[in-house]
Formats: sequence, structure tokens, C-alpha cells
Amino acid sequence: MTQKDPSLPEWFCVRCQTKREHIAAEHLRAIEGIEVFCPRLRYRKATRRGKIWWVEPLFPGYVLAKFSIAEMERAVTFCQGVRGLVRFGAGIPAVPDHFVESLRQEIRNRQDASEEMYTVSPTIEIGDEVEIAHGPLQGMRGTVVAVPSATERVKILLEFLGQPQAVDLDLFSLLLPRRPTP
Repeated sequence: MTQKDPSLPEWFCVRCQTKREHIAAEHLRAIEGIEVFCPRLRYRKATRRGKIWWVEPLFPGYVLAKFSIAEMERAVTFCQGVRGLVRFGAGIPAVPDHFVESLRQEIRNRQDASEEMYTVSPTIEIGDEVEIAHGPLQGMRGTVVAVPSATERVKILLEFLGQPQAVDLDLFSLLLPRRPTP
């Protein structure tokens, strides 16, 4: 096993203060010689105020930073928003370049907005088995029979009082089936 040169820049996992990943990333970017990758997920979420866009880090509590550990460890460790570097015992493991690059490529391939933002959209198809997550019909299961285009509503077929009933529901009130990613 060969020892890597600590003066060469490598990717490391940086632990951040809770819910302050974006702040730590911006402060790290301000330091010359540090490249930062802070991937985030963007999705619609139903709340009491209605449907809103929600943004969360892909790795809550962490960002990835590329720097020379020999030269920049102290600057990174004491940067605003940072709690420290991920360690295993006394060692600070590097994150493989190919992992970071493949993650960046995956986000680039699916999005046109930002290199670090991945927008997640629910997908539902006719015939999917779904469960109602909240409301007066919570817990009931049904089959999707219609998905009108450009709306956030679906029509599902429920077994109700011994009869099949078609019901229009908000897409965000359903637990959707898991699909393998392509």
C-alpha cells in the first residue's frame, strides 16, 4: 500500500453544524485552495401553509471539500459552520475522486438548474398501488386510475362500503410506490 502525498489536494468529508451545511460551504469556498461540493435535494412538500418547495442537503450535517490536508486542515477545521473533519481513530480518510465525480455527473445529467441542486419530482402511473397518508381516508389503499396532466391531483379507485369508488385526491396526500432509479 502506497502512502499518498499529504500536500496534494484530495476530497474530505467535513462535518458541519446542524442545518448549516450551506453556510459552511460558502465560508469554505471563500478560502483560496478549497473546492467544495454540497449537493442538495429540492422537492415539493405539503404543509399547513400549502405546497412549498423544500431544500435539504443530500448528506445532512456534511459537505465534501477538496484541499491539501497538510496545508489547509487547520483553516478548514476552524472555518465558520464547520464542526471538524470526519475521522476514524487518528486518521482522516480521503473520499475517492471517482465517487465525487460520479455524484456530480449524476446531478448534472438530471438537472439544468444548478450543479449542486437535484430536484425530485414524484412520479405516478396508472395502475400504481398507493396508500392515503392523511385526511379522512387515511390508511386506505387504492389503485391509480387517472393522472390528469399538469395537475397535482390523481384519481384512485378505493373499495369503500363494499363498492369500488373513484376518488380525486391531492398527489401530496398519497404514499407513492418506490421505484428503482434508472
